[in-house]
Amino acid sequence: MDNNENDMLARVERALGYTFRDKALLEEALTHRTFANEAGGGKDNQRLEFFGDAVLDFLLSDLLLVRFPTSREGELTRIRAALVDEGSLARIATGLDLGSCLRLGRGEEKGGGREKRSLLADAFEALLAALYLDGGIEPARRVVQEHFAALLVSGDELSGRDFKTGLQERARLERGQLPRYQLKQMSGPDHARRFTVEIYLGDELMGEGEGRTKKEAEQAAARAAWARLQEQP
Repeated sequence: MDNNENDMLARVERALGYTFRDKALLEEALTHRTFANEAGGGKDNQRLEFFGDAVLDFLLSDLLLVRFPTSREGELTRIRAALVDEGSLARIATGLDLGSCLRLGRGEEKGGGREKRSLLADAFEALLAALYLDGGIEPARRVVQEHFAALLVSGDELSGRDFKTGLQERARLERGQLPRYQLKQMSGPDHARRFTVEIYLGDELMGEGEGRTKKEAEQAAARAAWARLQEQP
């Protein structure tokens, strides 16, 4: 391994706040199959990505059980799915600067592989598996909590269909109340309806949202209410 690759591994370790005992695991997590093919063989990160997917599901499930103790299975499943979509994982990988550290084949390099969401998401899952295999569950748990717990607080990674679920659980925990949605206005012709929905916690108006359907407007209202909760002590 040359100095450039050593520097690359060290950058990832600093971003993670973890030093690998087995550097080969970290190198494997960052190796795309195109690099391994062009090098005439060797390990790529596909097997680690497979395992990392399972590790991430387990650790996120544990995090959600603690964060939403009264939620039912379906609600927890929907929130978890929103958190682990390709875009979310790619953004976390970008924050760790994994793109600049990937080992790519020449064709993938020229094709902009360092910025491809699929490659970045896979690399993050592979990295999580490498963490688990090198240091056990605690280093992997710390990384998951560090990068996903904040998303649950901000609500940024909850998809539209799950935003109402997240708000419902948060309002129940923090206020002991459930959100109430009220149609304020319906406008526009039949083929281009616009709905405006208000959202309340108790008697307090928490915001409103607009959408092409009532359901879409309710999701927008839930997002506004979440932001309002963020502003309140």
